Amino acid sequence: MNWIKPDWPLPAHVHAAVTLRTGGVSTGPYASLNPASHVNDDPQHVKTNRYIIKDMLQLPTEPVWLQQVHGVRVVNADETDSLAEADASFADQPGTVCAVLTADCLPVLFCGDDGEVVAAAHAGWRGLQAGIIAETLYAMSCQDVHVWLGPAIGPDNFEVGDEVRDAFIQDNPITAVAFRARQPGKWLADIYRLARIKLAELGVEHVYGGDLCTVADPQRFYSYRRDGANTGRMASLIWRD
Repeated sequence: MNWIKPDWPLPAHVHAAVTLRTGGVSTGPYASLNPASHVNDDPQHVKTNRYIIKDMLQLPTEPVWLQQVHGVRVVNADETDSLAEADASFADQPGTVCAVLTADCLPVLFCGDDGEVVAAAHAGWRGLQAGIIAETLYAMSCQDVHVWLGPAIGPDNFEVGDEVRDAFIQDNPITAVAFRARQPGKWLADIYRLARIKLAELGVEHVYGGDLCTVADPQRFYSYRRDGANTGRMASLIWRD
């Protein structure tokens, strides 16, 4: 199968998926199911891959693709066409597909209030530290939210400098537990643990996923850290009937 079905308790009318790098038409470093139009892949291949994804997942409509900038802006996907400059979107109307593209950054899927509102966020370390999760939850306006953490760079491969660790610790000293010293000035960061700490701060109790590593699994996942700029992206999507 060329996609992952998130393992979390969703209402029957809510659907979620993460595409893998297999099953598409792109070639070379983009092989093969790359849906990202901003990574210098052949535009026709990207268009075909998006069609494959829509058909494979039986999507009700074309996903609302975002122009992601590592920020904290959240848009209403029900009122957005595509390529809005934002790093998260939410929807409360049936048939609207929220989507984010990642290749090491953390994709976060949200489902709240018995599946009446869903959302997807792109959380690299900058967006995570700046508050993309809090902004997404605020936009959803839900009392009870379930969250799934999708495939991202794992804690054994995410090397960062002092400036990254300091940025998190200045906000919350507890985040120090998510960093392991590697050498002077270098740390291994656990982006999944950082996200869980952020979610706990915000009162979110139902958190799932967070056990994959994009860098360590080249057969299934694209990885910017592993392969450089010329690589594709996975799509994380959520929608409701």
